Amino acid sequence: MKKLITLVTLSLTLLYAGASGQNRPATEGDYYRIITLPIPEDIKLEVGGLAPLPDGRLAACTRRGEVWLIGNPYMQGSRVPTFKRFATGLHEPLGLMWHPKGYLLCTQRGEVTKLIDTDGDEVADEYKSFYKWPLSGNYHEYSYGPVLLPDGDMVITLNLDWIGYGASLAKWRGWMLKLTETGEMTPWATGMRSPAGFGVLRDGSIFYTENQGDWVGSGRMTHLTKGAFAGNPAGLRWTSEPGSPLTLKPSDVPSTGKPMHEVAKTIKELKVPAVWFPHTLMGISTSDFKEDTTNGAFGPFSGQLFVGDQGHSKIMRVALEKVNGEWQGACFPFREGFQSGIIRTVWGQDGSMFVGMTSRGWAATGKDPYGIQRLVWTGKTPFEMKTIRSKPDGFEVTFTLPVDRKTAEDPASYSLNSFTYRYHKTYGSPIEDARPVPIRGIVVAPDGMSARIVADTALREGYIHEVKLEGVRAASGNLALLHPTGYYTLNAIAPGERATVAARPASASHDHSAMMASTAKDAGMATKGKSTKPAAASRATAGPQRAKRITELPADWTNGPDQTLTIGTKPGLKFDTEKLEVKAGSRVKLVFNNNDDMLHNCVITKPGAANAVGNAALRLNLNGPKMNYVPNSADVLFHTNILQPESNESIYFVAPTEPGDYQFVCTFPGHSSLMQGTLKVVK
Repeated sequence: MKKLITLVTLSLTLLYAGASGQNRPATEGDYYRIITLPIPEDIKLEVGGLAPLPDGRLAACTRRGEVWLIGNPYMQGSRVPTFKRFATGLHEPLGLMWHPKGYLLCTQRGEVTKLIDTDGDEVADEYKSFYKWPLSGNYHEYSYGPVLLPDGDMVITLNLDWIGYGASLAKWRGWMLKLTETGEMTPWATGMRSPAGFGVLRDGSIFYTENQGDWVGSGRMTHLTKGAFAGNPAGLRWTSEPGSPLTLKPSDVPSTGKPMHEVAKTIKELKVPAVWFPHTLMGISTSDFKEDTTNGAFGPFSGQLFVGDQGHSKIMRVALEKVNGEWQGACFPFREGFQSGIIRTVWGQDGSMFVGMTSRGWAATGKDPYGIQRLVWTGKTPFEMKTIRSKPDGFEVTFTLPVDRKTAEDPASYSLNSFTYRYHKTYGSPIEDARPVPIRGIVVAPDGMSARIVADTALREGYIHEVKLEGVRAASGNLALLHPTGYYTLNAIAPGERATVAARPASASHDHSAMMASTAKDAGMATKGKSTKPAAASRATAGPQRAKRITELPADWTNGPDQTLTIGTKPGLKFDTEKLEVKAGSRVKLVFNNNDDMLHNCVITKPGAANAVGNAALRLNLNGPKMNYVPNSADVLFHTNILQPESNESIYFVAPTEPGDYQFVCTFPGHSSLMQGTLKVVK
């Protein structure tokens, strides 16, 4: 107990400490504070689900098969929360819900289980099967939910299996299923790959979030109506089953690499995302989300959605709108710095947000293996883009505070770019068809609370539009926007009147084409079971001493390499070896096998430089995919390209002549902090 009190005291001290100087830039923590719940050392609270209880307690299920009741989660009075184990022996539950009729429902791998405390001792006495489904035994068969709908029914989602690409080995894998209060099931929608985050809005609309993977170029949020197909065809295997709302078959979905919105013109069941989360620019592994129903207790974003990201340990913000009857909208950064990978979020009774986390096997930028934290609005209003809305000739941005008219009316304060992703079986996608969008002019509202960005060319429907306002300042305090970038998914251009703005000289337009350029050739992602080959220019006269990626045996290595090294991968963001050894100055062939179900590369760095190189890869932004997330740094000695799951690449290099502990690291964003090893160079 003394240790808990000490931890709480330290947590609060750190929370309220910090710079108070007036000249420092505003930070996210000035507006939204993170409070950590201390967890006893003997409880491994790898959160899979969270459920607020009517009495103010918080229930949490863990990936280790337990359900805990957490008392005093707001840390009032003694400041010490209490923990009591309510249930145990479950199979990796990843969803928990308090039913209004007075019991908990928990989704484990093969069923939704009803947990009942019959004698009031706060321990479950009955574990009743509420609804079951078959399992194949594949490790990727995660199951999520339930989520309560306004009519009293519930929905659950079932992850696809993994056998090199997504597969539905057991019935209904890749589906959302609707359950009645008596456990009767209706198939609702399919096309999902890893649907860990889903929920229902106040108007009854059902959305789910998806992670990058096969058929998924980047993270995304999709509106699911009955009979919707969200994009991954593996679940279509079961459309002949009784009750299926679809008749579409896997063979009806071509893997052409065309943008998803183009394919949707020929497949009526295909639902394009309402919002894309550009990979690494916003996050890498979208998870749970919640609509702000706090009536202002959580700040100035009532009705918007807050979306967790497991890999980047952060929360993003989404502002939706309907155009021509369909959802679309913008996503924005919101709050970074959580202690582990975010899986679940729930609202507290005071309008704060509880965040449940775990990272075992699913590595995250947050360094802790698990945790529960609480996100609290400080009462201060940040200067932010509140919304981005479609207009017939561009976008309208609204703000949380009035803008300075001089900076807001200057077109140089803004930039627009548009891009898309490939829709194909391959894991992920590079940024495709990226173009700058010239700006004709800006119209600022009289109250300074909005600005209309008028484009000089027609916008492209079906594309993601990067909206940057780096030069705009607030009317008071000369504040810059806390987050100056948003990404708007433009499925349809809104109707209405066009703004009257005089044309600008061509020289006044901003050319961002160098930053945005991305082509299939540049992306350099290896296909399944094959090795990538560099362009001729990459192999030319640079020679093995200077080139950082050589994939063909150098002509002067007449006797072949002196040494051959092999590095593989394994689940949990790990290489299959932590240490390799080579002789100084030796000729080395390195074979990199990506055995995992994620994208990886292998980058050899100077001693002690792996973290710096990984951080530099994070800052590549839109250039990341075409550069294979390998920064242009003197600390990078040699590297492979980004490899697809179950593919390989061999590179050739001459080992450094200076002995020492060099490093190898995966620089795909979010991987470098854990995926490292040592290349020991000896005499």
